[in-house]
Amino acid sequence: MFQSFEVTARPEQGPPRLAALRDEISNEGLNGFLIPRADAHQGEYVAPRDERLAWLTGFTGSAGFCAVLSDVAGVFVDGRYRTQVKAQVASEFTPVPWPEVSLSAWLQEHLPNGGKVGFDPWLHAAGQIASVQKDLANSGIELVRCDNLVDRVWADQPAAPMNPVKAHPIEFAGETADSKITRLAEALHEADCTAAVITLPDSIMWLLNIRGSDIGYNPVAHGFAILHDDGQVNLFMAREKLSVPLGDQVSIHAPEAFLNAAATLEEKVQVDLGTLPQAVADVLQDQMVDGGDPCALPKACKNAAEIAGSAEAHLRDAVAVIETLCWLDKQVLGTLTETQVVTRLEENRRKDNALQDISFDTIAGTGPNGAIMHYRVTEETDCRLEDGHILVLDSGGQYLDGTTDITRTIAIGEVGDEEKACFTRVLKGMINLSMLRWPVGLAGRDIECIARAPLWVAGQDFNHGVGHGVGAYLSVHEGPQRLSKVSHVPLQPGMILSNEPGYYREGAFGIRIENLVVVQEAPALPGGDAERAMLNWRTLTYVPIDRRLIVTDMLTSAERDWLNTYHHDVTEKLRARLGDDAQLWLDAATAPI
Repeated sequence: MFQSFEVTARPEQGPPRLAALRDEISNEGLNGFLIPRADAHQGEYVAPRDERLAWLTGFTGSAGFCAVLSDVAGVFVDGRYRTQVKAQVASEFTPVPWPEVSLSAWLQEHLPNGGKVGFDPWLHAAGQIASVQKDLANSGIELVRCDNLVDRVWADQPAAPMNPVKAHPIEFAGETADSKITRLAEALHEADCTAAVITLPDSIMWLLNIRGSDIGYNPVAHGFAILHDDGQVNLFMAREKLSVPLGDQVSIHAPEAFLNAAATLEEKVQVDLGTLPQAVADVLQDQMVDGGDPCALPKACKNAAEIAGSAEAHLRDAVAVIETLCWLDKQVLGTLTETQVVTRLEENRRKDNALQDISFDTIAGTGPNGAIMHYRVTEETDCRLEDGHILVLDSGGQYLDGTTDITRTIAIGEVGDEEKACFTRVLKGMINLSMLRWPVGLAGRDIECIARAPLWVAGQDFNHGVGHGVGAYLSVHEGPQRLSKVSHVPLQPGMILSNEPGYYREGAFGIRIENLVVVQEAPALPGGDAERAMLNWRTLTYVPIDRRLIVTDMLTSAERDWLNTYHHDVTEKLRARLGDDAQLWLDAATAPI
């Protein structure tokens, strides 16, 4: 199992680390240096060795970057982390609202006379660098490739992970690695490309039907791959990780050989400029064709075995969540802390032998902590669940047959009318999106507003996407599909996404309700032929929604019917799997409204 290391800067550590980095910046003849939360593989998640942003600034969010200049250090974060970053970084660091304020605009404000800003070309995607350089044209500011200056001053930087790889059984994968390689190679040939470069760890895991543990909570191993149009794959991964057979189509090479191998590729090479490291783009140059990661879309469209496995994993996972909610309701008000809830839920999940790990740090935020969207309880922040609080409980598991992610918001004692009204608006949005049928060809950006509309009516909204893609015993955040204002990828059958609208009032409370759903072809409506092919959702998550927080009169009859049907289905699917106490709790929790 993955072993974690604490690399986050404590408030008193940030200033001396920043000063040491500035010395290196000056020694290099630079005016600044960029520190992203990224590694050479350009995935969302990083190993402790690559937690440079957290080590320097103290900010532990899953997205963001820091730009360090001689007199200012900006920490760029999006709307999900605006509350969190203020609590985590020292005063020497300045939070910057991103993408509202772009890096290029910020640099031009703070370097009006121009300057040289260094960056590690392995830690920035080629598309990112090209965009910033375009925006900096005629500014006098130059982006300069250089060694990683944070690594020079990080004396106790953890070693690179070297955990063993294991085979992913065909009964869960649903397709052999040879078959995947062959059909993706054929697609390359049809696109007139001789090869494709793959750097994302989850893409490599999916393609080769293997799993690893180099990154916490994500069953992936670090490596690079080149897929050729003749059906051969060059895998660049440390040999000590590999004790499983990979087949005749796969040859193994040292990771250090990857860049030279990329430099020898001929003719057109398919890449994803959004994830290809600039260091690789530098050797490919004009050969690159921005056709995307060839594994991304096939991986996103789950096959029948993956969907069946995910559905079963969600039912077993629901047992752990329901048993925890039953236990929680029996506790005396004011006696429990967030940590105790996290511990109990994770203990219940680990009763399932198929569980490999949790799928992310469990979020249990009560009262004001619930307003921090990606809150993680610590010794300093651990809060008691008091009368009148609402608890945001966001968690998931990594099972051999599927990945889960569920959020429930729970009433603690007597909750105020305002909190209930906000909860009901969030619920209406989640239900309305769940009931949606939409024409084939629409993307997440076309339908995500359905989940926001009930909040908009009240002048409210939330600063995260409505939903993200989810892997099949892979990353809990998986692209390219999203329910987001910026997602243009058409939704297709087999894609698993989260449906998770929310609402957050800083310093007061937070609300989020999340089910995972899978895209499917919509059944024909009774009484006539549809003019267009339609899609809809199949729900995977079955756990009660807290009826104590619902203002029933705010629901339409259709919304009420959906909720009652959902709760009936929860009982039908889960009751026999539960203990006696949880069965009685479930009966009460799912009573019709």
